[in-house]
Amino acid sequence: MHPCVCALPSSPSISKFISDHPSLSMLENRCNNMKDLKKLHAQLIKTGLSQDIIAISRVLAFCATSPFGDINYAMLLFSHIQNPNHFTYNTIIRGFSQSSNPYQSISLLYQMLHSPTQPQTLTYPSVFKAYAQLGLAHEGAQLHGRILKLGLQSDSFIHNSLIFMYAVCGHLASAHQLFDEDSSFDVVSWNSMILGLSRSGDCDSSRRLFDKMPMRSMASWNSMISGYVRNGKFKEALDLFHQMQEDGIEVSVFTTVSLLGACAHLGALEQGEWIHAYIEKNQIEVNVIVLTAIIDMYCKCGCINKALQVFEAAPRKGLSSWNSVISGLGMHGRGKEAMELFLRLKSSLQPDSVSFLAILTACNHSGMVDEARHYFSLMIETYKIEPMIKHYGCMIDILGRAGHLEEAEDLMKNMPIEPDIVIWGSLLSAYRSHGNVEMCEWVVEQMIELDPGDSCGYVLLSNAYADASRFSDAVDVRLMMKEKWVRKEPGCSLIEVEGVVHEFVAGGKLHPQAREIYRLLDELGLQLKEVGCVEDILLGNS
Repeated sequence: MHPCVCALPSSPSISKFISDHPSLSMLENRCNNMKDLKKLHAQLIKTGLSQDIIAISRVLAFCATSPFGDINYAMLLFSHIQNPNHFTYNTIIRGFSQSSNPYQSISLLYQMLHSPTQPQTLTYPSVFKAYAQLGLAHEGAQLHGRILKLGLQSDSFIHNSLIFMYAVCGHLASAHQLFDEDSSFDVVSWNSMILGLSRSGDCDSSRRLFDKMPMRSMASWNSMISGYVRNGKFKEALDLFHQMQEDGIEVSVFTTVSLLGACAHLGALEQGEWIHAYIEKNQIEVNVIVLTAIIDMYCKCGCINKALQVFEAAPRKGLSSWNSVISGLGMHGRGKEAMELFLRLKSSLQPDSVSFLAILTACNHSGMVDEARHYFSLMIETYKIEPMIKHYGCMIDILGRAGHLEEAEDLMKNMPIEPDIVIWGSLLSAYRSHGNVEMCEWVVEQMIELDPGDSCGYVLLSNAYADASRFSDAVDVRLMMKEKWVRKEPGCSLIEVEGVVHEFVAGGKLHPQAREIYRLLDELGLQLKEVGCVEDILLGNS
């Protein structure tokens, strides 16, 4: 690749300059993949046009900032530009700030500081975004100091990017200070505050700010809905979506992904189907992220066949889509089909750690111990993937459920990482189901030491004592929980009826139809008693 000397073109109009050259015109209007880009770039090199600053800048912009580009190819182009100007520097910095390697934006800024082309106002927002992506607000604050020295703090783009950086990194005091300094309404800064507050878990403050907005953009709705979903407030997310519909706001692709996630967690099939139909009706691009969200929603709402139908019909399947449908088959106890799909995956893509977790989970739900051993070994020995704690936890649970207690315990002892409360809980469940009360006591000691406030160990030990007819010991454990203020979170279930999600908590009486529900339960209890089922229900473990 020849170096570009970046002499400015004589043409007074960039648009005319581009239209006068077919290769550039095609790049601007018709190029949508890197294969075609490289052909056009080769043509520019052949004609000598690659020496022109405007021409090479358009190629660089496509590679660095287009969704069809390649940031690594952009960096290769940039490295051959002998005297980069502001546009080329800003373009490559912006490209890396949006990439999986935002740190390179910061490195390029320092390179720029030591070059004849000094940073300008448009350079800094992308760098602050890179700091935000990396969670390096403290380091970004040093650049903020430079902004103050240069007197650039009043620039709206810089001001908003600073608020965004501080907000998403959890430095809310600094974000609030900058936010309050601006007396005029700027929707971008308000959106940044909403996003930052929701990311910090303060959805109430985020919603209050959202409700105060005199005008909202699509990003405002996206930030609030995704904030609810991120914090497990799925009903609130769907309620806000309904308000969005009432206000006639068009739903974006980002909103649909968040909403599908909410429907998946709530089991709100009717709502999920409506969103899927909305995507199809409005011809919203079904990229890999959207496809995976649709599949995940159908899997978690109990419609595995519909999930498979969507998956098979998709022309382009990303690894996350394969992982989602394998996991869904596993959840529904269709382990053999999950294995068949995993075999297909291996022939087309490289499985990752999530793929193996999905197939191990499928083996667990279907009780396939030997197959689980095979996949666990395959992951380590063939694909050289280091198991994470979830892989170990799943494997220990599989072995424990199947009665291979010594093997499960050995695996736990030989892990290179410390077992968490979930792994101890799996081992405890296994010992309890096989009547080994002494080992249950030992495991609970480890669980209490790890997390004294977790109720799981106490409850399972109490149930183990009850199973062994040691009722006095079972009561003592429950009393110990009260003395230590350890509370078992009440069970919660959600059902969707005519598009409305209803939440029920064990022992709860806040539902508006609670009286009718309990009356029906009493009637069902009497009917079950008549057929002799009540004793089994009453003796069932919680």
